[in-house]
Amino acid sequence: MRAVFLDKDGTLVDDVPFNVDPGRVRLAVRAGPALRLLTSLGYELFVVSNQSGVARGVFEESALGPVWMRLNELLSKEGVSVREIACCPHHPEGVVKRYAVACHCRKPAPGMLLELAREHGIDLHASWMIGDILDDVEAGHKAGCRSVLIDNGNETRWEVTPTRMPEVVATDLYHAAEAIRTWRDACSAPPGRPSPRPTA
Repeated sequence: MRAVFLDKDGTLVDDVPFNVDPGRVRLAVRAGPALRLLTSLGYELFVVSNQSGVARGVFEESALGPVWMRLNELLSKEGVSVREIACCPHHPEGVVKRYAVACHCRKPAPGMLLELAREHGIDLHASWMIGDILDDVEAGHKAGCRSVLIDNGNETRWEVTPTRMPEVVATDLYHAAEAIRTWRDACSAPPGRPSPRPTA
């Protein structure tokens, strides 16, 4: 199975910090067409989201349930679905003791991606991670995926290392999906036939 792992806030939905109000969940611009394109290319979709608000005491982990329900409703209206939503509630500087830990699942660590790969039989080397900050890019690379950075202004630190260099920089999720299609077509071109050059 090939997969696309999607960051949630700022990538799949509009970025509203620490939001657990389902009424404020909005799909990002062109997210529906982007996900339909990725699905048509044979990728299964997964969401991997850091939710440090739990560790910071901003909201209970149970408050995320209605948010996931709303997200699935919005995706259903677009004719797409995700196989699973994974989230990390931890943060080493949290105030809720059981979540205030340095874990293996909080991006840029690859734990969520690796666990989903084990559960679903995902070929990580044929898969992609899409996110709006370089921690997402790094998590994808550490898991063995290629990565796309959506450069929408949410990355402010720009601490660039070899593992934080995306294969593709895109303007939005649909642009990212188009770039993945171009990359896939280039890699699958028959021998001896010129391959299209991936662009983004």
